[in-house]
Amino acid sequence: MKKSDSIFVAGHRGLAGSAIVRELHAQGYANVITHTRAEVDLADRAAVRGFFDAARPAVVVMAAAKVGGIKANNDFPVEFLLENLKVQNNVIEAAADFGVAKLLFLGSSCIYPKFAPQPIREDSLLTGALEQTNEAYALAKIAGIKLCQAYARQYGRNFISAMPTNLYGPGDNFDLSSSHVLPALLRKVHEAKLRGDASVPVWGTGTPRREFLHVDDLASACRFLLENYDSPEIVNVGCGEDVTIRELVELVREVVGYEGELAFDPTKPDGTPRKLLDISRLRNLGWAPRIPLREGIAQTYAWYCRECGA
Repeated sequence: MKKSDSIFVAGHRGLAGSAIVRELHAQGYANVITHTRAEVDLADRAAVRGFFDAARPAVVVMAAAKVGGIKANNDFPVEFLLENLKVQNNVIEAAADFGVAKLLFLGSSCIYPKFAPQPIREDSLLTGALEQTNEAYALAKIAGIKLCQAYARQYGRNFISAMPTNLYGPGDNFDLSSSHVLPALLRKVHEAKLRGDASVPVWGTGTPRREFLHVDDLASACRFLLENYDSPEIVNVGCGEDVTIRELVELVREVVGYEGELAFDPTKPDGTPRKLLDISRLRNLGWAPRIPLREGIAQTYAWYCRECGA
C-alpha cells in the first residue's frame, strides 16, 4: 500500500472507522475517501456499485456494520443479520468487480464458539456453537470472512480479515439501550456519581472475563496489516490480557471517582464465560498494542465528559 493510494474507509463515522481514518492521516495517507450514508447508502447495491465505478479506490477498509451490546443483539437479531449481510456483500462484491487492489474486512471476536479453548486461536472458527445472544451478528461476520476468502481462492483477490476483540475509546456509543459493556458502565457509574446514588446496577454476575482493546490500537493494527499482510487467513487483534466484569467496573468506578456500591444482577445474561484472543500471529508479524486499560479508560472518560456534556 502506497501513501498516494486512494483508500475508502466504509463506516468512517463509527468507533473503529473514525480511528482508522485518524491513523491513516497521521501516518501520511492523504487520499482517504469517506462518505456518509446520505451520500452512499451501503445497503443499496446500485448506489455502492455507482460509487465504486466513479471513485475506483485502490484500497478498501470495511469497517461499516450494525453493532451493539448484548441487549441490542438479543432484541433485534433480524436487523443485525440482514443489515450486516447486505452492507458487507455489496461492498466486498463491488471491491472485487471494480478492481480494488486490497480490502481489509473487520470481523469480531464473537465469531468464535462460546466455549472455545482460551486464549482463542484463529483456527477455532466454526469448531463449536456460538453465543446465542449475539449469534445473528456473528453469523453475518462469518459470512463476510468466508466471502473474502472465497474471492481470494477463486479470483486471487487480496482480501484480508482482522478479528478485533472488544473495542472502546473516544467516539464510542454511550446509549444505554445499544452500547457495549465498557461505555455503558462508564455512563452508568458517572450518572450514579452525579445523582449521589448509593449503588449502581450491573448486569450479570460479574464473573465473565473480557479483553478490551483501545480503538487507537486497533487502528494501528489495521494500518500495519494493510502494509504488511496479504494472506486470506484471519488475524486476531487484541491486547492479550483479560479482566472480569467485576474488575472492569471497579476500574471504571476508580477512574470516575464513584464511592457507591456495585449491585450485580444475576438474573441478567452474562454472555460468553470468557473471550480472550490469542494474538501470537499478529505479534509474530511485528505488531503489539500500546495503550494500557486504565489509561485508555481514563482517556475515554475524559472524552465522554467533554463531548457529551456530562
